[in-house]
Amino acid sequence: MDAESTQFQQAQLMAILGPDPAPFETLISHLMSSANEQRSQAESIFNLLKQNDPNSLALKLANLLSSSVHLEARAMATILLRKQLTRDDSFIWPQLTEPTRSAVKNILLSAIQNEESKSIIKKLCDTVSELASSLVPENQWPEILPFMFQSVSSNSPKLQESAFLMFSQLAQFIGETLTPYITDLHTVFLNVLNNSTNPDVKIAALSAVINFIQCLSSSNDRDRFQDLLPSMMKTLTEALNSGQEATAQEALELLIELAGTEPRFLRRQIVDVVGSMLQIAEAESLEEGTRHLAIEFVITLAEARERAPGMMRKLPQFISRVFAILMKMLVDVEDDPAWHSAETKDEDAGETSNYSVGQECLDRLAIALGGNTIVPVASEQLPAYLSATEWQKHHAALIALAQIAEGCSKVMIKNLEQVVTMVLNSFQHPHPRVRWAAINAIGQLSTDLGPDLQVQYHQHVLPALAGAMDDFQNPRVQAHAASAVLNFSENCTPEILTPYLDGIVHKLLLLLQNSKQMVQEGALTALASVADSSQIHFQKYYSAVMPYLKTILVNATDKSNRMLRAKAMECISLVGMAVGKDIFKEDAKQVMEVLMSLQGSQMETDDPTTSYMLQAWARLCKCLGQDFLPYMSVVMPPLLQSAQLKPDVTITSADSDNEIDESDDESMETITLGDKRIGIKTSVLEEKATACNMLCCYADELKEGFYPWIDQVAPTLVPLLKFYFHEEVRKAAVSAMPELLRSAKLAVEKGIAQGRNETYVKQLSDYIVPALVEALHKEPDTEICANMLDAINECLQISGQLLDESQVRSIVDEIKQVITASSSRKRERAERSKAEDFDAEEGELLKEENEQEEEVFDQVGEILGTMIKTFKASFLPFFDELSSYLMPMWGKDKTAEERRIAICIFDDVAEQCRESALKYYDTYLPFLLEACNDENQDVRQAAVYGLGVCAEFGASVIKPLVGEALSRLNVVIRHPNALQPENVMAYDNAVSALGKICQFHRDSIDAAQVIPAWLSCLPIKGDLIEAKVVHEQLCSMVERSDAELLGPNNQYLPKIVSVFAEVLLAGNDLATEQTTSRMINLLRHLQQTLPPSTLASTWASLQPQQQLALQSLLSS
Repeated sequence: MDAESTQFQQAQLMAILGPDPAPFETLISHLMSSANEQRSQAESIFNLLKQNDPNSLALKLANLLSSSVHLEARAMATILLRKQLTRDDSFIWPQLTEPTRSAVKNILLSAIQNEESKSIIKKLCDTVSELASSLVPENQWPEILPFMFQSVSSNSPKLQESAFLMFSQLAQFIGETLTPYITDLHTVFLNVLNNSTNPDVKIAALSAVINFIQCLSSSNDRDRFQDLLPSMMKTLTEALNSGQEATAQEALELLIELAGTEPRFLRRQIVDVVGSMLQIAEAESLEEGTRHLAIEFVITLAEARERAPGMMRKLPQFISRVFAILMKMLVDVEDDPAWHSAETKDEDAGETSNYSVGQECLDRLAIALGGNTIVPVASEQLPAYLSATEWQKHHAALIALAQIAEGCSKVMIKNLEQVVTMVLNSFQHPHPRVRWAAINAIGQLSTDLGPDLQVQYHQHVLPALAGAMDDFQNPRVQAHAASAVLNFSENCTPEILTPYLDGIVHKLLLLLQNSKQMVQEGALTALASVADSSQIHFQKYYSAVMPYLKTILVNATDKSNRMLRAKAMECISLVGMAVGKDIFKEDAKQVMEVLMSLQGSQMETDDPTTSYMLQAWARLCKCLGQDFLPYMSVVMPPLLQSAQLKPDVTITSADSDNEIDESDDESMETITLGDKRIGIKTSVLEEKATACNMLCCYADELKEGFYPWIDQVAPTLVPLLKFYFHEEVRKAAVSAMPELLRSAKLAVEKGIAQGRNETYVKQLSDYIVPALVEALHKEPDTEICANMLDAINECLQISGQLLDESQVRSIVDEIKQVITASSSRKRERAERSKAEDFDAEEGELLKEENEQEEEVFDQVGEILGTMIKTFKASFLPFFDELSSYLMPMWGKDKTAEERRIAICIFDDVAEQCRESALKYYDTYLPFLLEACNDENQDVRQAAVYGLGVCAEFGASVIKPLVGEALSRLNVVIRHPNALQPENVMAYDNAVSALGKICQFHRDSIDAAQVIPAWLSCLPIKGDLIEAKVVHEQLCSMVERSDAELLGPNNQYLPKIVSVFAEVLLAGNDLATEQTTSRMINLLRHLQQTLPPSTLASTWASLQPQQQLALQSLLSS
């Protein structure tokens, strides 16, 4: 900045800070100016003022908001002061002197008393609350609570409302500070709710009560406000009776908030509260908006599973009423001519807001309450709709079925015949909108009730859909039938689909030539899905289908056809993957040429082509494998660009008037965090997620071929491990981490890493592993936690010894954290199961949530196993630290899966650390022995395997326990169902462990009895890894003519030969190549050395086909 303009600014500052308030007011008005130049000049002066003289700035703003005659200036000054007093980067309070602070506090409180404008009073309350939230907990504003109490009891409605507004906003910060005044507050609230005649004051009081209840941590304190509930509800009913629906809607929104956060507060009076809400929902004289909010309240209560499990299921009479209300809303649909035109833009033609609310709420209600509650109600109410003469009612019943399917799937699968028949009968309805709804229901049921529906009803459903594709009078129905084929085939095996392919593919090709784009698009997606589901069986249709697809790809170039071309890309790439490289190779080249020219062209930001093209390239890569490498230089730059997209985020204040209007923009998603509303453009996030998935796909497919891109991809994806706007982006980034490391390691090993060596792999590992561990620490989603643990495990397997001690330490610390967090989530669930209304359905849902926890424990076990295998005895100090976290997992109260994991970890320690692990035997062996006879077969398998390991490496430590070990193994081996498929793995491992005892502790057993008993269990055929170990051991014993094995007079020789025969007949499954050739040599040796009579009786004990097979093996 040159000297002249600096002087000019100084002069301006002097004027602004002078005694005349006008220059400062002008500055503030310039901040609101629509002229950019003027506004940015004002902003720089304002910021200068803030840096140089925050005291003057605070006082000037305070004086302006209290004394300016201009409404806008007072409003702007109030907002600006609030910004300076918000605890973020612009917080100036710490820099203010005591006199300034005191003046600002006093001016704000007197401004609330003197201000007349309602909207400014609200803003003043916001500003006071903002400041008080920082000061009251530190006891730095002693005047504020007395001021609020006085205002509440004053006879000025304006002051009463202001005080309640401040109570609402401050409750979460100063709730604990207010606890001593509970009795006073209760009296104030009750008095105002019952006696005030001013609706605004009542709503503000309602808001204050609800916020206050939410911030009380003890349920006893909350219960003291129970008796306010009738008065709270009265606020709502009085507003409705006096026709003040806007006020009623505010009250409803507040009560919905209460239902979501403190549902049990409503429990004692639930019948009255829900009853009133349903009356509002049923009252046709009220505005739709009011009735929708009343329904939202009831649905929110039904959804409050974590805080009040099962509560709403106890009110069957209400559920039936809610369902009836929602059904009535679904009937509100018109036969709009635009619907029949089959243009995508008129997708929802004729649907009203009642219809869409009804649809959404049925879905939510069914998910919240489950099939046992909803299906009986639906069975009672839907038949009347289905038999009605008005098409709207029939349509409503079919839409309802589709909406409840997800939440009721388990119960509906039990009544499949009834459900499917109901829908298929409607395929013949005279009204096209009803036929559309029937097809829609079949599509939805195929997704929610699959694969059962596909297996049992394919012979009814597919012909019905094929028939609907012939409805040329109604292209929208045809298009929807094609989409339903997609839903059906996604959950379908090739065996079911193949017999119908001739007919379906033929019809879809006809639809591809339809003049309506919607029909063509439906046909393309259906073809893609059918090819994907039938895989190799689709080869037969390739030559008929591909020319059509290429034609669309080449010719659909104008803007109106963009989606068509995008779907053609998707279809071509899926067909290519289904039929395989050899058939697709030639066409693939042409398709890539088209894609390359498209890639080079300028596309608009909302063009769907980009996302489809990214996916098509990745599928082509999967199909062509290494042949795809030449195209990577074309594919990667735009892909990286998409992966690096910044989320398009707008942040506004949650209570600001210029709310993002959700209805206007479908692609904006809004979330409210604290007092901020965050709007995110979802299309950007979806493109980003697709791109990240594709990067992972390329690294996985091309292995070392992906090496040249690692240096760009790693810095793109690693920061996205903490991309909290979108789960799919995080999942993709997590999955890509081990793929990148593997690619780098292979490239170095195969010498194609441009001269880089293992140091490069270590650098990459040092970048990736700590980032994964840190991301895991902050990850909110249980499923993604399990994915991250899995990725860390894979990275460990790849990097192995490259990890240094501090990295191992951080992983171990994180594992402690993961176990602790998981246990506390389980404890919370156990607490939930003690709730008064907890029922079987809730129990079912809890079980599902706990199964997800097991996935986390599983991965913890895998990681520890990998670390023990990698670092062996040097990992033991870490294992010692973890033992207090792992020991509880052996407990009887833990799930079988947790016990299994705990045992596997000990097995790994014993096997990998050998003599260094002996010190743990005393602690763990008693558990291990007991677990050998656990009722769960997987726990038994892990335990008996561990016994075998201890027998092999336990030396003298295990000697005293050999007797008990034998009897434990005996129980497993002699069990009557030991060889059933579910038990055979435990059996095989027990036999293997018995063999180890025979081998390493022969002097502690009665060998003449135990060894023949072991032999009688052979061969083992379930666990192929143990089979190879055991049969090799048998071979060695025969080679050294083990006396107890052969028995007196070689009496066990026929059994040994028969075991050899079975093993040899199984090819390489039950023994290694080396063992099989040793067995053949042994048999030849026996042939030459045994007396002829012994040889003959041995042969005779074999089955005829064994004799033949052995003869051909021995003679070859």
